[in-house]
Amino acid sequence: MRHPVNQWKVVDVVNLKYHYLFWKMTHYLIKHKRYRVLNLSREQDEIWLESTELKEPDIIRLRLKDLDWGGWVKRDIELTSQNAERIRKKRHKRRLKLKNLYISTYPPVDDEGNLFGVQATERERNVIESLLVDEAAGTETLNNDDLFSEGDWDLPEDVLEAHVEWMKNNALSASNEQLQTERKLFQRGKPLFTYLFMAIQVIMFLVLEMNGGSQNPQTLIEYGAKYNPLIIEGEWWRLVAPIFLHIGLLHLLMNTLALFYLGTAVEKIYGRTRFVLIYLLSGIAGSFASYLFTTNLSAGASGAIFGCFGALLYFGVLYPKIFFRTMGTNIIAVIILNLAFGFTIPGIDNAGHLGGLTGGFLAAGIVSVPGVLRPVRQLLVLLLSVLLVGAFYVNDQQASPSEWDVNTLNGVAQEKISNQEWEEAEKLLSDVVDNGSPNAETYFYLSYAEIKLGDSLQAKDNLITALDKRDDFHEAHYNLALLLADSGEYDDALIHAEKAYELNNQEEKYKELINQLKERN
Repeated sequence: MRHPVNQWKVVDVVNLKYHYLFWKMTHYLIKHKRYRVLNLSREQDEIWLESTELKEPDIIRLRLKDLDWGGWVKRDIELTSQNAERIRKKRHKRRLKLKNLYISTYPPVDDEGNLFGVQATERERNVIESLLVDEAAGTETLNNDDLFSEGDWDLPEDVLEAHVEWMKNNALSASNEQLQTERKLFQRGKPLFTYLFMAIQVIMFLVLEMNGGSQNPQTLIEYGAKYNPLIIEGEWWRLVAPIFLHIGLLHLLMNTLALFYLGTAVEKIYGRTRFVLIYLLSGIAGSFASYLFTTNLSAGASGAIFGCFGALLYFGVLYPKIFFRTMGTNIIAVIILNLAFGFTIPGIDNAGHLGGLTGGFLAAGIVSVPGVLRPVRQLLVLLLSVLLVGAFYVNDQQASPSEWDVNTLNGVAQEKISNQEWEEAEKLLSDVVDNGSPNAETYFYLSYAEIKLGDSLQAKDNLITALDKRDDFHEAHYNLALLLADSGEYDDALIHAEKAYELNNQEEKYKELINQLKERN
């Protein structure tokens, strides 16, 4: 009777043990220490791993080989150092620490005790620590090492080829799972809302063009552009509306293209609901910062787009290694380049950009990345965001009108006059005349309110002051001509009426007033 033969034979027991240990160390580093495979040799006897977290060593190299001579080890360490330098440059790191482990049955026959240890290259850019795990030291080398001390390194007495294959499959499966997990970070669904926001801003651009033009200030104000005077009057919805408005075709094309690239990336990482929150909150933050620090009429998705940058930066905080390995360097370079343009080229709302960038970072910190729950951190970021907004809002509300930018003040006064709030306009403008830095328009609006309140003498003085500041102010010349005519000073009235018509001969009422004054003479 024939007996079955065991297909897994115990051959070269020590050699199989160290093959088994090689793969067990690899599995431990991937599964428990969050290292990722950089390279595995074709013979599967050398593997390079990179840390996915901010910890040292940055790189680990495992080499499975029976070492014969010290000369080979020296040459191998030198080649390893050169490869480490290439990795350092590719990763744009100032300094790189590498742990280089040899798994061997015996040490080199000519080892005099100086082959292994810590070696620093020129200027200590790379620090390489070489260790030997051999039969004599057993696994004590690993037990005494900080990186490996938490592992179980007891090896079975008899190791079969099946054991080695099983451990190798465990290590490679852990590596594959790690890769799949990383890929999932960038694949959380199709970017539906990115395309929706792109469509909305294109539609709104067409609406603006059909109703006066996207570069027409009055049209922009009518459709919700950020306009400080109306926000001061309580139209806070103007912090949201500008996200979808654009000034000119080039502005629309640039922001739509930026949204296509950045929005899709952020929506894939954070998911649809989180993306919508990040996009809108950062857009509002950009509008709010623009309101606080600039007085210009503005619109555009730039704040929300910079919010996407901020969200990607927060992703970099959660996954620094993955961030810099994939897109981090490019993202930071583009942010710096855009901000540099904003500070050097006039007409760019850098306050809105910085507000959106900050808002996007904080919004991402509040919602976090799916699957990464940090309740304490998220609550702290939420509280910080509320405190920042509250502090800026309270400070803005406490500012007196005399501290406002004069163009903002004049815009608020014009709005009050349009609403026939004569007393409120007069009080607002008088305060600025007494305590602020009024310009010609300030005195003109004040005179208009005073005319409506029946104070013609004070209105006349303020119109004269307005013309002293700006002699080409045709509306002021016309209003002064009316006041002078009402008081019987027809000659002086005619002078100002003719000056108004000279400055703007398109106004028929100026010509009519001249004719009336000439008939009286």
